[in-house]
Amino acid sequence: MDESEREAPQEPYRPPPSSVLSLDFQQLKTKLLGYLRPEDVGLVEAAYHFAADAHAGQFRVSGEPYVSHPVAVASLVADWHLDSQALIAALLHDVMEDTHIPKAEIAERFGKVSAELVDGLSKLDKIEFRSHEEAQAENFRKMLLAMASDLRVILIKLADRLHNMRTLGHMRPAKRRRIANETLEIYAPIANRLGLNDLYRELQELSFSNKYPMRYRVLAKAIRAARGNRREVVGKVSTAIEERLPQWGITAEVSGREKHLYGIYRKMVEKHLSFSQVLDIYGFRVIVGQVSSCYLALGALHSMYKPVPGKFKDYIAIPKANGYQSLHTTLIGPFGTPVEVQIRTREMHHIAEAGVASHWLYKEDEKTLTELQQKTHSWLQSLLELQSASGEATEFLEHVKIDLFPGEVYVFSPKGTIFSMPKGSTPVDFAYAVHTDIGNRCVACRINGDLMPLRSELTNGDQVEIITAAHANPNPAWLSYARTGKARAQIRHFMKNAQQDESVALGERLLNQALRPHGLTLGQISSFAWDRFLRDRGVRHKKEIFSDLGLGKRLPAIIARRLAQAQDMESGRPDVIKPKPAGAITIRGSEGIAVQLARCCHPIPGDPIIGTLRKGQGLEVHTHDCPSVAKLRGDRGRWVDVEWEAGDDRLFDVGIRVLTRNARGVLARVASAIAEEDCNIQSVHMDNEQGAYTALNFTLQVRDRMHLARVMRSVRRVQEVVRIGRAKGDGRAV
Repeated sequence: MDESEREAPQEPYRPPPSSVLSLDFQQLKTKLLGYLRPEDVGLVEAAYHFAADAHAGQFRVSGEPYVSHPVAVASLVADWHLDSQALIAALLHDVMEDTHIPKAEIAERFGKVSAELVDGLSKLDKIEFRSHEEAQAENFRKMLLAMASDLRVILIKLADRLHNMRTLGHMRPAKRRRIANETLEIYAPIANRLGLNDLYRELQELSFSNKYPMRYRVLAKAIRAARGNRREVVGKVSTAIEERLPQWGITAEVSGREKHLYGIYRKMVEKHLSFSQVLDIYGFRVIVGQVSSCYLALGALHSMYKPVPGKFKDYIAIPKANGYQSLHTTLIGPFGTPVEVQIRTREMHHIAEAGVASHWLYKEDEKTLTELQQKTHSWLQSLLELQSASGEATEFLEHVKIDLFPGEVYVFSPKGTIFSMPKGSTPVDFAYAVHTDIGNRCVACRINGDLMPLRSELTNGDQVEIITAAHANPNPAWLSYARTGKARAQIRHFMKNAQQDESVALGERLLNQALRPHGLTLGQISSFAWDRFLRDRGVRHKKEIFSDLGLGKRLPAIIARRLAQAQDMESGRPDVIKPKPAGAITIRGSEGIAVQLARCCHPIPGDPIIGTLRKGQGLEVHTHDCPSVAKLRGDRGRWVDVEWEAGDDRLFDVGIRVLTRNARGVLARVASAIAEEDCNIQSVHMDNEQGAYTALNFTLQVRDRMHLARVMRSVRRVQEVVRIGRAKGDGRAV
C-alpha cells in the first residue's frame, strides 16, 4: 500500500458492504473469460476472495473498502491480457505488506511464481533507513531488479500507480505534489521505455494536474478557447489528407488529435514560449496497410503541403529503443500553421499504444524473441549491470533516471551497427555501450574519420570509432561529461575499487610509521594480536582497518597504540629497545586517488611538505606554510610526516603571478622566457590591476623547486616585468 493510501480522513465515508465490490469483480471476471481458460479464472476468483478476507476492515482514504483497489489494478492488468499468475499477483500485491500474510502462505495457495511477483511488488518496510529518500530508492531498486527477472512485476506496478493517480484527489496537496513528482520522474519514463504510450501519456497528464493544478486549469481553459479558432484549420487539413491519399492509391485511416496538455506545457517551458506562440497544438495520424504505403503516403503529403526542413524523422528504418515505429513530418498547413503528421501501419500503431505489453511473452527462448522483446531484454540486463556497478540504492536510482530520459541520437559503429544513445552522449558513453572493457580501455576516438576529443557531443548519423590501449584506465574527469547511466556507473565503480586498493596500501604505510615509536613494525604484529584487536572492534578483516586509515576515517597513532597493547596482552613480551624515530612517508606525487597534492598551495618537489588525513579523502599533501595547515594545528592526530621521493621526472602544476608594464608583445616575451627553460605553459589569464600595469597568471609544469627558480629568473630578465612571485590558492603572489 502506498503511503498516500494509508492516511485516513477525519470522518471517512463507509459504504455498505460488498455489493458494489462483487459487481466490480463480476465485470473483471467477464473480461477474463474473454481470453483465459475457465480453470484459470477460477484461480483468479479464489485470489479475489483471499484478498477480500485479508483486507477486511481496511479502507482507502476515499472511504471505499480497500480491496476495491486491487480489483481495479487487476482490471487494468487484464486489459493487457496478462496471464492468471499476473492477475493473482495484482489482486494480492498489498497483502504481504499490509496484512502480514507471509510469502510462504501465498506460494502454498497460489504457486511460487505468483508469490515471487507479490514479493517483488512489496516494499521493504521492515528495514530502517536514514531518510525517506533512501527508503524510496531502496524500494525502487528492489522493484526494478524484480522486473529484470520478470517483466510482469513492472506491468502490475504501473497499473497500481495508474489507479492511485486516478484516485489521488483525496490526498493533501503536499502529498499529491510529492507523489505526482515521483510519477513524473520514475513511473512515466519507465512506461515510455517499455513502449506503453497510452499509459505514459495518462500518467503525465495526471501528474501535471496534481503537481501544478493551477497551471493545468489555466492551460486547459486556453486550449478550450483556442479550439473554435483552430477548428477550421483542423477540418481543412483532415479533409485535404482524406481526399489526397486515395488519389495516390492509398487506403488509410486519418485522425486529428489534440496534443496533450503536459506536452504543450513542457514545450512552453523548454522553449520559453507563451501559449499563443505554440502553434502545433494539433497533430494528425495516418494509419495505412503496409510499410511501403507509409513512404508513399509521405510523398503524397509532401506534395500537398511543404515540409518544414529538419522536422522529418524516420523511426521505421531506425526504431526507437522502446520499439516505436512511425514516420514523423511537420508540414506548413493552411494560414501558415505547422501541422505534425505521424504515418504508421496498424501493427506499428498497436505497438505504439501497448508497447511491450502488446506481445509481452517473458519466458520465450531468446532466438524466438521479437525485436521489441530483444530490446526490452537487453535494457533489463543493463539494469542488472548498473546494480552490480552501483554502490548505494540512491546511486543506482540516479543512474536509472539518467537512462529513462533519452532524447535519442543514433550513431554508427565502424561496422555499421546502429546504437541509440541519449541526447548529449559522448564517445565515452558510446565506448561503454559497445562493451564495458572497451569503455575502461578507451584513450581516444575518431568521429566520421577525424580524431576528436572524448568530450565531443555526438549527433545523429555520426560514425564513431573507439581507440583503446591495453593498460589504460577510466579517467575521473569523464564523469563531468559522461551522459549514460552505464558509463557513469562503471567509471564510479572503477574509481571506488582503485581508491580501495590505494587506500589499503597507504593505510599500511601510515600504520607501519605509527608503530615505530612502540618498537614494532607491521610484520612483528602476531596473528593473535590482530585477532584480538579486530574482535574487540567488530571488524572482520584488517584490510578494512588499512582502508579506513588511508581514507582518514581512523587515526594511525590511536590504532598503533591499541595494536601494541593487544601485542603485549597476547605475547606478554618484555619491553624492547625502541628503534630510531619513525621515518617520514615518501611521496612521489603520482600516487593517484588516496594521495593528493593540495590545490590550495600546489606543492612541488623541493618544498617543505606535511601531510594531513582528510576523512573519506585520504592523505592530502600541503606546503609547510600553507594557510590551510595552520587551521589544523590543534588537530595533531591528523598530521603525517611526509617527504619527497628522489629521482622522479614527473611534472607538477604550479602557479606564478607576473606583474608587467603594459607594452606591445609583453605576453609573447614572457612566454618565450618560460619556454627557454624547458617549461610548459598549461594556462594563462590576465587581469588589469591599474591602467599602466597588467597581471599575468600562469599555470606552469615544472619538475621541482629548482626548475621553478630557473624559470622565474628567466622571466625576471624581461624588461617590462615589475614583480614576479609564486601564486597561492588565494590569488596572492609570494
